[in-house]
Amino acid sequence: MKGKRLGPHRRTWRVGLVSLLLPLALVSAAQTPLRWEGPQPAAATPATLAPTQNEQPLAPATPVSRRSAQPLASGFDVRQFEAIAQELVADQRIPGLALAIVQDGRVLSARGYGVTDVSAAEPVDAHTVFRLASLSKSFAGTITGMLVSEGALRWDSKLTDYMPDFRLASPGAAQQLNVADLLSHRVGLTHNAYDRDIERNAEYRDLVRKLAEAPMKCMPGDCYAYQNVAFSMIGDIVFAATGQFYSETVQRRIFKPLGMNDASYGLEGIEASARWARPHVRARGGWVSLMPKPTYYRMPPAAGVNASISDMAQWLIAQSGHRPDVLPAPLLATLHAPLIETPGEIRGSSWRRERVDSASYALGWRVYDYAGHEVVFHAGAVQGYRGMMALLPDRDLGIAILWNSESSLPSGLLPTILDRAIGLPMVAWVDTPAASQRAAETMMAGTPATTAGMDATTSEASPK
Repeated sequence: MKGKRLGPHRRTWRVGLVSLLLPLALVSAAQTPLRWEGPQPAAATPATLAPTQNEQPLAPATPVSRRSAQPLASGFDVRQFEAIAQELVADQRIPGLALAIVQDGRVLSARGYGVTDVSAAEPVDAHTVFRLASLSKSFAGTITGMLVSEGALRWDSKLTDYMPDFRLASPGAAQQLNVADLLSHRVGLTHNAYDRDIERNAEYRDLVRKLAEAPMKCMPGDCYAYQNVAFSMIGDIVFAATGQFYSETVQRRIFKPLGMNDASYGLEGIEASARWARPHVRARGGWVSLMPKPTYYRMPPAAGVNASISDMAQWLIAQSGHRPDVLPAPLLATLHAPLIETPGEIRGSSWRRERVDSASYALGWRVYDYAGHEVVFHAGAVQGYRGMMALLPDRDLGIAILWNSESSLPSGLLPTILDRAIGLPMVAWVDTPAASQRAAETMMAGTPATTAGMDATTSEASPK
């Protein structure tokens, strides 16, 4: 059944990718024409694509505007999702959670639930700051794209132009690696290279040097493998290209103009927040709060951002195309265009297995075919924190969920909201009594409903 629905979608990816990427190339004086290297749409490079011998030159594309959205399906009720969020923190099933839902440039909900710390019991609110872990990667892709559009960088800029001493194990690999490869995890390394060293408190600079000894599974650009250390080298490139520290550039160019007033970088940033959620782990039969570890904070592009759910609402609105003064439509089209297939994502949690027909990585974002609908997505996890965010472009909907524990329980809330937005049969993705009751009521009313067990969310700032 999945194959029948997905076939036309897969066949249009190559054409869609070209049409989406051309506008940004046309507005950037620094963008250089590249040749499409054979029939490999999953490993394309974002730039103007020169025709091969069998292709005709593409006509210049007009910049894309935000796609007209269809209305949300009947029965989409924000109060139901808020009720589920409240159920999740009842009786400290999880300590705290924050949920944002935006649609058509408006904030439908941005609230906190539960407590910041089981030892202190301060309530989570819209301005409570959480650690974003790998949700930070979307900021890395975006700030890089802003610099590309201004001519300060190119997507095909070589890493060694900015870091001449950088080495990889395969001869010539370092010299081949470019900016787009970094941001789409096409470095050529094995998955999560040196993440265990990060967790053992190794320094980022030492690990970058060790990449010269790391096993290679392919040449840069030819295959996908998720990275944190290598991904973070985009921060070094931003510094070399602008003369400004990466985190300061994001603060000035993204956080401030979007009104993300609670957002910050690093351990110092979260500890300086007026109100922030402590991470929690299971111990002695209950939740125990910890102090955040500095480990992944040492790599700001991969996992350095802290933000409140109020901040994330503004981020989703901007990524949906409603802040063209900061993030123009051609830039967003490029950032969200799938570049390389990631079939392993389909074998993740139960909702992925059931709903996701194909998966790819773009530039700091994942892209899913979710039951025939495009979803732009990322998840993240680091000790004691989890988060997920998604854009559903054909409904102009954005969702962010942040929580301060290692529980996988809240991850079913995201597909619950997506399903209701597009009118899919109700599934009890979230294991709460009220969710099961709603599914039962839907079945009694004559609408198909099923139940599904909850699986762990993908951990993306830690090895996975």
